[in-house]
Amino acid sequence: MQHFKKTTGNYKISFIKTFGLIAFLILPVTVLSAQELQKSADNTAISSPQVKITVDKTTGTINYLFANGMHMDNTVAYVRDINSGYISTADLANHSCTTLQVNDNLGKGLNLVVKHSDAKHNISITQSFTLYLGKAYALVNVSATSAGKPIETRDISPIAILPANKGKLFIPGTEPRILDVPFDNDDWTPTLERSWPKGNGPKSKGISYEFLAVYDQLKNSGLVIGSVSHDFWKTGLSYQTGTQLGYVDSLNVFGGVATADNPSLKSGYGGLDGTHDHADHGTMLGQTVSSATIYICGSDDLHEAFKDYGRVNSIINGKQTWEGPAPVYWNSFGVEGVLGYEKVMMPPAVNQISDFIHSMPNFGAYSKPVLSIDSYDQGIYSTEVLKSIGEYGAKNGQQMGFYFTPFAMWSWKNDTKGRKLPGTDVMFEDVLLQDKNGKAIMYKDGDWGAYAMDPTHPAVRLSIISQLKKAKAINAKFIKIDFLTAGALESTKRYDPKIRTGIQAYNYGMKTLRHLVDSIMGKDVFITQAISPLFPHQYTHTRFVSTDVYSHLRDDQKGFPNWGSTEASLATGSHMGWVQGTLFPYTNLDVSIMKNFQKNPDLNEQEIKVRLYAMMVMGSILGDGSDFRNPIAAYRAQEFLNNKNIAQFFSDPKAFIPIKTADGESFDQQLSFYLPGDTTMLALFNFDLKNDFKQLFSRQALGLDAHKKYEFRDFMTDKAIGELKAEAQTFSMAANTGDALLVKIVAVN
Repeated sequence: MQHFKKTTGNYKISFIKTFGLIAFLILPVTVLSAQELQKSADNTAISSPQVKITVDKTTGTINYLFANGMHMDNTVAYVRDINSGYISTADLANHSCTTLQVNDNLGKGLNLVVKHSDAKHNISITQSFTLYLGKAYALVNVSATSAGKPIETRDISPIAILPANKGKLFIPGTEPRILDVPFDNDDWTPTLERSWPKGNGPKSKGISYEFLAVYDQLKNSGLVIGSVSHDFWKTGLSYQTGTQLGYVDSLNVFGGVATADNPSLKSGYGGLDGTHDHADHGTMLGQTVSSATIYICGSDDLHEAFKDYGRVNSIINGKQTWEGPAPVYWNSFGVEGVLGYEKVMMPPAVNQISDFIHSMPNFGAYSKPVLSIDSYDQGIYSTEVLKSIGEYGAKNGQQMGFYFTPFAMWSWKNDTKGRKLPGTDVMFEDVLLQDKNGKAIMYKDGDWGAYAMDPTHPAVRLSIISQLKKAKAINAKFIKIDFLTAGALESTKRYDPKIRTGIQAYNYGMKTLRHLVDSIMGKDVFITQAISPLFPHQYTHTRFVSTDVYSHLRDDQKGFPNWGSTEASLATGSHMGWVQGTLFPYTNLDVSIMKNFQKNPDLNEQEIKVRLYAMMVMGSILGDGSDFRNPIAAYRAQEFLNNKNIAQFFSDPKAFIPIKTADGESFDQQLSFYLPGDTTMLALFNFDLKNDFKQLFSRQALGLDAHKKYEFRDFMTDKAIGELKAEAQTFSMAANTGDALLVKIVAVN
C-alpha cells in the first residue's frame, strides 16, 4: 500500500493506492471518520473509501467517482413544472453547500445539501447526498421549492446525465452491459442485458424501471442505481449508450414514468416491459415537491451492491419475516388451467392428490403441505367445497391455500352495467379506473378480460374483506394474490382525490390488504405475489421472479409455448437472486411439473431435475403443479419431491450467488452459481443443446480452505463424483448439453 499526501488550505488529501485501484480519501483537519469533507472556492466534496461526490459551485453540476474506476460527470437535477416548464440545477446561478451529520435507521453518516437558486427564477432546487459509515452506497434526492405559484410536476430527477450538460458515464472493462428490467413480472417479459453498438450500429437505448445496473459482464463489477422510495413515484431510468465502448451518453433517473404497451415493438423493448398505463402519471403538487430517494453504489462486487440495495429498501420501507420452515405446496393451475372450465381437476380429485401427497413423508417433513386451488370457478369450488377439501386435507396433515385478485375483476367485455361488485352493494362500474378518455380500463383486454379497480375505493376494501372471510372460512394459511399491477395503473379518476398517482394508490391498497389479512386471518398466513410490480415489496413474503413457468427447457422447444421455460425464468433470475433475504424471506419461481403442464407435451426427467435445481439456486419456495393421479407423475414425484435432500433444502431455501449470469437473448445460456457455507454448493446450468459447458473455479473465489481436501458429491444422491486434492487451487466442472449439475463440496478430514 502506498500513500501520497499533500496539503491544500486547511484540508489534507490522502490518495491510497491498493490492488490497482485508487480510492480518494479527502481528510479535513477535523476528520469525520470514513465520511470526509473537502472545500475550496470552486468545489465542495464529500467522500468515503468507495465514492467521491463533488459539487462544481460554478456550474452547479455534480461529479461521482467510484473506487472501481467508474465515474459520472456533469450530472444535474431538474424539475419540469407543467406550467412554467423545465428548470435544472445548471440553469440557476448560485450553488451553496452545507453539511450535516446524520444518525438514522441506516446508520451514522454525512449529508451534503446543495441549494441552487438565483434572482431570475421563482423556483429553487435543493439536492441532498448522504454517505454512511462503513457503507459503499450513497443516497441522493432532490426537492424544488417555489416562491410563487405552487409547482405541479410529473417529471422530477435527482440524477440526470444529459448531452446538453456534457454529461457522461464511464465504466472500465471490455464487456460493459446495461441491465434493463421491466416494471413488473407479467407477460413473460425478459430482463435485458444491453450491449454497446458494434461498428456504426445503432446506440442501445431504453427505459429500465425502478432500478438499473451498468456493469462489466466478465468482472462482475459495476454500478447499481435504483429507487428506495415507492410511495408516490414510478421511477424510470432512461438511457442511451455512447458510440465509444463503456461510455453512456445519457442516463435520466426520474419520477413520473408511465408507458403504454406497444404491440409493434418487441416485448422487452417497449412492447410489454413498461407500466401498461392508459393515462399520464399523476402529478405532485405543492410549494415544495420532491423526488424519490435514489440508491447509488459502484462496487467490484455487483451482487453485494444489489444486496445492499435490497437491504436499504427494507430498512426504509420494512419487510415481512417468516418463522419456521418455508411452506411447500401443490397448486391446481398446472393441471386445470384458468377457472376450472375444462373440468379436469374436479373437487373429488383433490382428495386423491391429498392422499398422494400424504404418501411422500419427506415432502411434508418440515411444514404442512398446502393444497392451493388456483383461479377457480366459484360455482364449482364454492366456499363450502373448499372447506370440505380443507377438512379432508387436515386429516392428511395438510392445510389450504386461497387465491384471489384484489385489484382486478375478470368479466366478459362490456358486461359491467347493472352489476354490483361482489361482496358489496356498490355498482361495479363505480370502482373502475379510467383512462385518458374517461373510459374504464381493461387491464387485460379481450372478450374475457380483467378490469382495473381503484384500490382507494371503500367498496374494493369491502370486496377484499369478503374474499378474506372465505379464506378464513376454509382455514387457509397460504394466500396467492395475482394481477396486482392493475391496482398500480394511472387513472384520471379515483375515489380518494388525495391519492394522486398509481403507485401511491397501489401502496395504499397493499397496506390495506396486509392489515385486513392480519386482522381477519391472523399473522401466521403466508402471502405470495404472482403478477405484480417488484415495489413496494414490504407487504408479502415472496413474489414470482417471472411469469408462470411451464418447466420445458427452452422457449424455442418444439411443441411447447414460446414462453414460460426454465431457461427464460432462470435467465431473468440470474440477475434477481439478491431479493431473497433482503426484500423477501424467499423467492418464488412458480411450480415444478412432474409430467406435463396442462395440455403441453410431456417433460423428461432431465428437464424436471434442471427445473428443481433452478428453483433451488433462486432461493424459491417449493411448489408443484402435477396431476399425481397419473402414474408417471406419481413415480417421478416420489423420486424428486420426496428426495430427502431436496426436501431439506426447501425447508430453508437460500439463493445462490451468481458467478456467470445470463447475457444477451440467446437461448443457449450457460450459467453458474454457488452457495457458501459449512458445505459449499456449486451449480452449473447448460441450456445450450450443442456445446458442453465447462468452467474453471478457484478455491479462493468459492471461499474454500486453501489447504483442505474436498470431495464433490452429487446433490440428490450424495454419491461422490470427484475430489479436490489439498494441493490443487483450481478445478473445473462441466454440465452436459441441456443439463444441470449441482454438487456439494464436502471437506474430507
